[in-house]
Amino acid sequence: MRVVVSGASGLIGRPLVRHLRAQGHEVVTLVRRAPGGPGEVRWDPAAGELDPAQLGAVDAAVNLSGAGVGDHRWSSSYKELVLSSRVDSTRTLVRALLALDAPPRVLVNASAIGAYGDAGEAVLTEDAPRGTGFLAEVVARWEEETRPAAEAGVRVALARTGLVADPAGGAFEQLLTLFRLGLGGRLGAGRHWWSLISTPDEVAALAFLLERPLAGPVNLACPEPARNAEVTRALGRALHRPAVLAVPPPALRLVLGEFAGEVLASQRVVPRALVGAGFRFRHPDAASVTSWLAGATG
Repeated sequence: MRVVVSGASGLIGRPLVRHLRAQGHEVVTLVRRAPGGPGEVRWDPAAGELDPAQLGAVDAAVNLSGAGVGDHRWSSSYKELVLSSRVDSTRTLVRALLALDAPPRVLVNASAIGAYGDAGEAVLTEDAPRGTGFLAEVVARWEEETRPAAEAGVRVALARTGLVADPAGGAFEQLLTLFRLGLGGRLGAGRHWWSLISTPDEVAALAFLLERPLAGPVNLACPEPARNAEVTRALGRALHRPAVLAVPPPALRLVLGEFAGEVLASQRVVPRALVGAGFRFRHPDAASVTSWLAGATG
């Protein structure tokens, strides 16, 4: 296929582009600078600018654009950036795709399990109700921007991703640093559910969605969610570091601000649609995810 990818320079975008090219697909990446070659097309999502004529024929698209959720404290201006970067990029890409003589067969659009909010002990499949809170609101607005594509007959898969375990970014980059210093441990009481996915499984799942007839929300998280205390113990074992400390919620809020509420949220997500379609996880539980993570750090 000829696949257009936005967010190609991000934590997931880089390995996804490598994976797709290794599979034999032609990949066109969207960039905000001057294109460096025929495999790049310039766009400006904040201004709504993407020339359909520059895209050429497109079989599929993957939209991974959006400002990092945990990269900064959540000031009012940064929260607006988290929302607008997702809404603007999705709207701009969808408009350009629908302006093509032949729109793509499929759009895989990034999303997040933040859609479910803090759900306690509830098991969250794709048909679980939406939750409340800032991230749940962001996801609702984000996913809504794909509606015109679905109404035009494009198969739209909404990749609701869990906590991506990667040593180079996201929440686990900071956790790894704490554990190496011997300061690792559970967050709060550690009873809240965390739904993880390793980078290799995330990349493989996104590629899987390009080719399998799945539409609507699809949970991208390993089949066996674990409580935060279980995850931190598993990470400690994988790194051969103690995991006996606990970070009290007030301290977490002091460091992370409003984002601490999301870190302490309980989301027991299961990937029913993905597993039902035949996807097989390389890292299906906290032990295998953290073992891979420790190995990936060298």
